[in-house]
Amino acid sequence: MLNFKDLFLTPIYLGIFYLIAYSLRDKFTNVYTRPYFIRALTLKFIGAISLGLIYEFYYGGGDTSGYFNHGTIIQSAFSDSFQAGLKLITNSDGTSDPETIKYTRLMFWYGPNSAEYLISRITAFFGLLCFNTYTVIALFFAFVSFSGVWAMYLTFIKIRPQLYKELAIATLFIPSVFFWGSGLMKDSLCLGALGWVFYAFYKGTIQKRNLFFCAVVGFLSAYFIVLVKVYILLCFLPAALLWIFNENSSRIKSPLVRLLAKPVLIGFGGALAFFAATNLTKGDEKYDVDKIGARSKIVSEYLYQTSVKQNGSAYTLGEQDGTLGGMVKLVPQAIVVSLYRPFLWEVKNPIMLLSAIEALVFLIFTLRIIIRSGLFKTLALIISTPSLTLCFLFALSFSGTVGVVSNNFGTLVRYKIPMIPFYVAGLYITQSMSVPRRKSAAVAQRAGGRLVPA
Repeated sequence: MLNFKDLFLTPIYLGIFYLIAYSLRDKFTNVYTRPYFIRALTLKFIGAISLGLIYEFYYGGGDTSGYFNHGTIIQSAFSDSFQAGLKLITNSDGTSDPETIKYTRLMFWYGPNSAEYLISRITAFFGLLCFNTYTVIALFFAFVSFSGVWAMYLTFIKIRPQLYKELAIATLFIPSVFFWGSGLMKDSLCLGALGWVFYAFYKGTIQKRNLFFCAVVGFLSAYFIVLVKVYILLCFLPAALLWIFNENSSRIKSPLVRLLAKPVLIGFGGALAFFAATNLTKGDEKYDVDKIGARSKIVSEYLYQTSVKQNGSAYTLGEQDGTLGGMVKLVPQAIVVSLYRPFLWEVKNPIMLLSAIEALVFLIFTLRIIIRSGLFKTLALIISTPSLTLCFLFALSFSGTVGVVSNNFGTLVRYKIPMIPFYVAGLYITQSMSVPRRKSAAVAQRAGGRLVPA
């Protein structure tokens, strides 16, 4: 996977990426956010390269190797016949013909609507731009992912501009997020796409600006998530619809109109979320609502048994019965696992130790806010503040979903990264809103209303 080309070409392409980044920085930053732009991009690059090194020399392979190997096969088709390569890189229905079958039979991910093959096709496309060099392809993934993560950061500081430093930590500098969300993996592109969906929702439906751009970017990003990991969108969509309703209903001046509109809009949002949950997944082997309970049971048991055999970092929430209701019963435990485990005494390797330290920080941060403000006041604040409702509703629903299925801490640490920026951002916003009013006023006065980013 890694060879001499990586050592030679990586510095050259890094220089190109940095030239692009420096040329764009002033357009997408202001005096407050500018210092974080290059730092955050650098961490994404470090994460992308480090992930490749760890999979190559520590794990001895993995999904990232599979994507690169499939991309290499597509590259070989281009070398033999441009038409054959073009068919492989554009084909999503899993069909073969005499011109492509000698390549498709070598790819175990090749099939109709295969998310893994989609990532392989993207890998092959980037490979055409860099002589099929693994590390450089990983840098392309990191750069694309960074664009969405930066859009997520800009959205959060539009919501709470006083917290530009804290929100930079939440979205840009969480170790597990920039490590697992930067390399040649599904997770990197899905994290970036989620950032753009979040940005498009806020800019288009709440600020009501750049509607065409938001519609196009939001649709394409959401469509990509549907193709690769639809459950991310299914967890985000209900929370986002409620957020939009709460933000817009607060602008209705008439209490009577607001009271009458609330059940109508909530009902519409619920119907839309139900339609999405049932129709976006209909016929999907992994996520069809009618089959998801049985599928979850199979996947979780497989991951648990494999982890136990390999003396890995397995956990269990109890036996699943293969029904959707059986999954729901395990959700409270799954939320705790996703947010606050592994505990330090469960650590079995250095990578797991980093995850455990991060989870411990989340737990201490959460308890600190609850102890200082009180549980009921904290809950009331979350319910009454639309942005907090979004952050925690998405984080909890997503945590419950991935926690039930994973049954392995090594898998879980990758699966849960889309919700981490929202959860940590929610904690920072809650903390800032729960301090005494005099302190809040002093902070706002010092900010002078000048922290709203470009």
